[in-house]
Amino acid sequence: MALLVQKYGGTSVGSVERIKAVAQRLLKTRHGGHQLVVVVSAMSGETDRLLSLARGISAHPNGRELDVLLATGEQVTIALLCMALETLGCPARSYLASQVKISTDGTYNKARILSIDSGPIREALQAGKVVVVAGFQGVDVEGNITTLGRGGSDTTAVALAAALKAEECQIYTDVDGVYTTDPKIVPEARRLAQITYEEMLEMASLGAKVLQIRSVEFASKYGVPVRVLSSFAEGEGTLIKPEDDTMEQVLISGVTANRDEAKVTLVGVPDKPGIASAILGPIAQCNIEVDMIVQNIGSDGTTDFTFTVHRNDYQRTMEILKDVASQMNARQIEGDNRIAKISVIGVGMRSHAGIAVQMFGALAAEGINIRMISTSEIKISVVVDEKYLELAVRTLHCAFGLEREPQIS
Repeated sequence: MALLVQKYGGTSVGSVERIKAVAQRLLKTRHGGHQLVVVVSAMSGETDRLLSLARGISAHPNGRELDVLLATGEQVTIALLCMALETLGCPARSYLASQVKISTDGTYNKARILSIDSGPIREALQAGKVVVVAGFQGVDVEGNITTLGRGGSDTTAVALAAALKAEECQIYTDVDGVYTTDPKIVPEARRLAQITYEEMLEMASLGAKVLQIRSVEFASKYGVPVRVLSSFAEGEGTLIKPEDDTMEQVLISGVTANRDEAKVTLVGVPDKPGIASAILGPIAQCNIEVDMIVQNIGSDGTTDFTFTVHRNDYQRTMEILKDVASQMNARQIEGDNRIAKISVIGVGMRSHAGIAVQMFGALAAEGINIRMISTSEIKISVVVDEKYLELAVRTLHCAFGLEREPQIS
């Protein structure tokens, strides 16, 4: 009898009818001889509704009280799903994070899981019950409710799968797997049968919204096989797993696009040690994350320092840099919040040369100018004007033949 952890997102449990459909799916899986631990999110739109209520009271609600409020969304779902299972004659038991003891640090609204007491879950499983756990939430050392941030239910599911040594963590969502790129941009995009943790982590961080980044990090750290499946259609989905020799033979696995970034440049700052720290220090102090960084040295002893931030942080970043520029006697500050980051990803890059040349050549042939470049072992990212986003994705998807099944020798 295999132990499976299944997670259902907000759209999968978005109504009473959908919750009943999930219960039917769980019953079928259980009849297949499997033990089941189920993690659920709040019903679709519920977290946004609760946030709206909080902001109707305060523009900056207290973090502790906000987590107390937001955690109620999942509590509703676990109760309803257990009721649905019981009406089908399937014994079930719901658990809040405090009952399972999903221990986290004390960072409200974005807590990190420290440990899980799997004892209560194992006892319920031994008693023949389907265990339903509230995702997205935890409890700190003082007993305060915490939440894990947007998409945190994915992390809850993977963490439980690791603690219980489950055979697989199955993430049910509104898509039937991970695709070579966004099918809305490229209708010929192909569902991947499997992908490595590393590739999925890059995809998640670069705009693919199938899985939450921290859940992929957790899966990679503890070796948890994760399968992305659709709640609304049958299929094998996409298995996320450790890298093997056959996966290395696939040159490129996917193309991602992200329009949530903005570019900022300090022109004519002194070229001397410590300048990068002096520029980025105030940015970091305001909890603004920096992504790509490019520094160009001029012949006059100055440098142009360019970096990207999330588009939501653009105006705040420009304000911070006014003081920085004044202190450094920079010539000017330039900004652009109409950019897009396009990336190609694949573990095969490690053993194949010429990927960058092929990528840059394909974009040049379409008249797409590259504004910034960033690389890693398995990724090449470029910044282009936002108006070229869809053209760039289609061009690269075709250039690397991603619409075709890879030939593995």
